[in-house]
Amino acid sequence: MKASQSFLATLKEAPSDAEVVSHKLMVRAGLIRKLSAGVYNYLPLGLKVIRKVENIIREEMNRAGAIELLMPMIQPAELWQETGRWEKMGPELLRIKDRHDRDFLIQPTSEEVITDLARNEIKSYKQLPVNFYQIQTKFRDERRPRFGIMRGREFSMKDAYSFDRDTEGLKKSYQMMFDAYTRIFKRMGLKFRAVTADNGAIGGSGSQEFHVIAETGEDAIVYCPNSDYAANLEAAESLALIAIRASASAIMTKVPTPDKSTCADVAQFLNLPLEKTVKTLLFAADQEKGPAKLFMLLVRGDHDLNEVKASKIPGMAESRFATEAEIKQACNAPAGYLGPVGVSADVTVVADRTVANMADFVCGANDAGYHLTGVNWGRDLPEPLTLDIRNAVIGDPSPDGKGVVDICRGIEVGHVFQLGTRYSEAMGCTYLDQQGKAQAMVMGCYGIGVTRLLGAAIEQGHDERGIIWPISMAPFEVVICPMGYDKSEAVKAACDQLHDDLLAAGIDVILDDRNERPGAMFADWELIGAPFRVVIGDRGLANAEVEFKGRTDAESQNIPLAEIKAKVISAVEAAKNSIQ
Repeated sequence: MKASQSFLATLKEAPSDAEVVSHKLMVRAGLIRKLSAGVYNYLPLGLKVIRKVENIIREEMNRAGAIELLMPMIQPAELWQETGRWEKMGPELLRIKDRHDRDFLIQPTSEEVITDLARNEIKSYKQLPVNFYQIQTKFRDERRPRFGIMRGREFSMKDAYSFDRDTEGLKKSYQMMFDAYTRIFKRMGLKFRAVTADNGAIGGSGSQEFHVIAETGEDAIVYCPNSDYAANLEAAESLALIAIRASASAIMTKVPTPDKSTCADVAQFLNLPLEKTVKTLLFAADQEKGPAKLFMLLVRGDHDLNEVKASKIPGMAESRFATEAEIKQACNAPAGYLGPVGVSADVTVVADRTVANMADFVCGANDAGYHLTGVNWGRDLPEPLTLDIRNAVIGDPSPDGKGVVDICRGIEVGHVFQLGTRYSEAMGCTYLDQQGKAQAMVMGCYGIGVTRLLGAAIEQGHDERGIIWPISMAPFEVVICPMGYDKSEAVKAACDQLHDDLLAAGIDVILDDRNERPGAMFADWELIGAPFRVVIGDRGLANAEVEFKGRTDAESQNIPLAEIKAKVISAVEAAKNSIQ
């Protein structure tokens, strides 16, 4: 392709609302243009990258035995009412009505539609297993769209759904998808990790996320450098940091702590390690009748509560922070001075594993301006319900026993779920087994954020000059930059010949025939992120040479004109082979 036949729309400045590198560079490189909050036009170069991503996904999904179909963006409310998600989903679900006042939605995901399709089309065990996938536009009405396409409202996604006879079949389908995802992200040349994850709103039994490693990632990934253990912070198990509870050695004492409402302030005031304090948080779960059920959650003073883990405590799925009135009624003290000693039996006290093994600890006295020191379980208050409810921290023992954990940042680009019968039972999606008995199909769900992958790749690969694409995602593999294309017949002839030769060899090449100044031309292609550049000018041709440079190379190389075709082909192939 020649640049004059393409549409290059680079900019010198990023928009003022661009917060992250990927947003800035995608706009400046002419990949996207904003239409409205969280909604973007994809310009030709951006669409070209998307198509390359889609091709890799299609090849690996087909290789794994999945079958492509296409479901509508607009879905009837009745299907979502069957599963209860029409009522459960928040305002991120964009609800609309047609001219007959019937309720519809713009799909954020397609579990209900695919389950409806399966229950109508699959009747016998002989038709199972089967795995359907689509690449389709989704819409989620984010409250605050930000970070460009990383947190947009409209986006492209690959979603797949497997249907099996039983749980064992699901495990096989799930593993096939996990392996396919691993191949997909490897082929894209991305540094990534698969991590144990929370199932979230989709539900099911088990799930794993795929994260592109990037310092700007929204998610914290807890991993062990010495093993394969990795989990999203929301799902990472936190072991007790105290193996055995010591015997009580102090008398519980009420001490004044004026205006000291945080554990850090209390520890400093009492000249004690922060690790001797206990943080108390009061939650309330509304009941159909009567007052809300109260839960007192305890974590060590230097730890933070993991609200996802807390939501899994029986009775706390729909909980909230207690109101001031509820706090006063339960503890007769303001927040910052709460503690588990002497609370009503109606309050469920839940201690993190580490807190449950603490002795002689410090906590609030349920009296404004006072704390208790020397508190011990069993002697001063009843034994708590002990659960893992805190966030992991760097240096925690790895749950697999193979060292300690570290934490890095990641961008979620894929998620695989073992749904089980969550949707098939709700929607009556059954098949007849070998005995002629109806059984619920066992489902899996597998998603990849297609457009989000562009932003994630840029967050991982960029420098001060622009984007550094993996070769498999770059809009072009090679750019030919002429020095005086319209002024020198020799330059024009050499550029056209190399362009045609590389095209014939299957290289994705573009010839920049715009007659731009060299500095501006080079800046554009470094911004866009072409992996390789060939510069052809009269000066080099006088010596039968051209310049060749990789996007991340410090210096260019002089290559004989007769050898440049082979050099480019070899460099492209080597780059592709390095990420297989």
